[in-house]
Amino acid sequence: MRKGISTYSPHSYSGKPRVNLNLIKRVLAYARPYKWWLLAILAVTFSVAGLALLTPLILRDLIDKTLPDRDIQRLTWLAIALIAIPLLTSGLEVVHKQINARVGEGIVFDLRSALFSHLQSMSLSFFTRTKSGEIMSRINNDVTGAQSAITKVYVSIITSFIQTVAILGVMFTLEWRLTLVSIAVVPLFLLAARKLGNRLREVAREQLDIVAKMNAMVGELLNVSGALLVKLFGRTLEENKRFQERAAGVRDIGIKRAVTGTLFFASIGLLSSIGFALVYGIGGYLVIGGSLTIGTIVALGAYLGKLYGSLQSLTNAPVDFATSIVSFERVFEVLDLPLEIKEKSNALVLHNIQGYLEFDNVGFSYPGDEMRPLSEVHRFGQTQEVRAVLSDEITALPPQPEQIPEPEQKKVLTQAREYALENVSFRAEPGQLVALVGPSGAGKTTLTYLIPRLYDPAKGRILIDGADIKDVTLASLAGQIGMVTQETYLFHDSILTNLLYARPNAPSSEIEAAARAANIHEFIMGLPERYETIVGERGYRLSGGEKQRMALARVILKDPRILVLDEATSSLDSESEALIQDALGRVMADRTSIVIAHRLSTILSADLILVMNRGQIVERGTHSELLSNKGIYASLYETQFRQSSQ
Repeated sequence: MRKGISTYSPHSYSGKPRVNLNLIKRVLAYARPYKWWLLAILAVTFSVAGLALLTPLILRDLIDKTLPDRDIQRLTWLAIALIAIPLLTSGLEVVHKQINARVGEGIVFDLRSALFSHLQSMSLSFFTRTKSGEIMSRINNDVTGAQSAITKVYVSIITSFIQTVAILGVMFTLEWRLTLVSIAVVPLFLLAARKLGNRLREVAREQLDIVAKMNAMVGELLNVSGALLVKLFGRTLEENKRFQERAAGVRDIGIKRAVTGTLFFASIGLLSSIGFALVYGIGGYLVIGGSLTIGTIVALGAYLGKLYGSLQSLTNAPVDFATSIVSFERVFEVLDLPLEIKEKSNALVLHNIQGYLEFDNVGFSYPGDEMRPLSEVHRFGQTQEVRAVLSDEITALPPQPEQIPEPEQKKVLTQAREYALENVSFRAEPGQLVALVGPSGAGKTTLTYLIPRLYDPAKGRILIDGADIKDVTLASLAGQIGMVTQETYLFHDSILTNLLYARPNAPSSEIEAAARAANIHEFIMGLPERYETIVGERGYRLSGGEKQRMALARVILKDPRILVLDEATSSLDSESEALIQDALGRVMADRTSIVIAHRLSTILSADLILVMNRGQIVERGTHSELLSNKGIYASLYETQFRQSSQ
């Protein structure tokens, strides 16, 4: 367990979650800014509860005194009171809802802002090891569940307790014998509420699990990538059948929950009726004997319903409180994650750099699975995590062939290794083009990810104009580096919005100039909506070449001094590749460029070629120098790059 991360882990599926004092103190810290609002909520709640105590007393007076005495004036005032009390109660409830919403939404805002800010500061490795759905669950479900610990459960527990004490006090004042009778059935009432409530909760959890599986299937298959995969493999009919099976499960569990819920409330109602029957039966006997009035029985009956309701709330309160506390714990787990990429308090700000880039004996390894930052714990009262859409069909690996004895196995040197980079050192001068070449998995992309501090090296230094990038602010570092990755990401928005992401205040003239430099302007102007055209989910409405030119236009608009580029064009047609190649010539002009080279033209024009293999730079030099060495580069040239010149 990492230091600083909460150790609370509710692994039990059916038992109550554990709640510790430190966790409660931290939860209350989020309520502290709203303490006056919370006190106002309690004051309004007590006022409503106090008004509710008056109505049975009015009915008692009406039956026992006003009507027998034929007191018209008293009757008028009591009738006015019976109208005024609901009106005043309704007004107070509106105020209560308004204040409660202010507090609840304020806490949600505080938690979400803190979560989003902290997640934005996490390194890229966090996102490669964490499911996006789990992150969304923390920001949406857990934040909402957490605020209920303060705005709902906290108020409910205090209110129900005070209301129970107050009702019992009034009931004992009215008639202590009938009050004791009503309390006698409370143990049975609480036992039934607990037993049947747990059963209903189990069914509700089961329903959430089944619904989650159906939603997981919808989420994975009803998007561009999922729909494409289904169509390409001809699995439409099978997926329809599988969805119907899951939807049928949702239907069946919905019926089961409805029946169980009806049984629960019917049982509670039956036991409540026993209490009412005893009170009215024994009370009626006392009325006949002349020791009790009819109005007192009516008042006690009204109080009895409120008493049982308060007791039921108190019975469920510990579980509800623990459930909401779990959500807080899961929010805290994220907030307690240590930042792998930290900015120093006295960090330097990069201004108008020349573009010197140096790697000094850099080493790096990716975190292992044991460093997974978010625990996969079960949320009490909520759905279990659905690990995979196909997990209920594919449960085991297919039979594996017998292993060939070790002496007979052919030894093959792969790129699999413990360290992604080892002892990487090189220097790029301002305006130079440095080309990275090597087999797939050699560490080229990893090297480029270290430049903008998407990851930090485990050893060594990376310098820009002589300054260690760990000593500069992250914002100024990002401002000096432009990066175009192999997989271009575009927002589901307009072309203009996607371009402006590089520089939101860029004038239209510079936007158009950047688009022209990237050879994408003429294409955009040919679209019906031009720059207002929506690119679709992840830019799927654009071709691969169009998306890459959009990415180039975006980085041109940013105007960085250092350019990092994954020049992946193997899937593009010759026309798109020619347009991108022409655009690259303008993009890289007068910039220090680090390019993962896939074209012979880029390699030939490079000032320095770094040949990587198994995380190390094994050769370096110009094209002619490396060919004459007849090493790995010469072999790569013969098998890959030479074909592009033919």
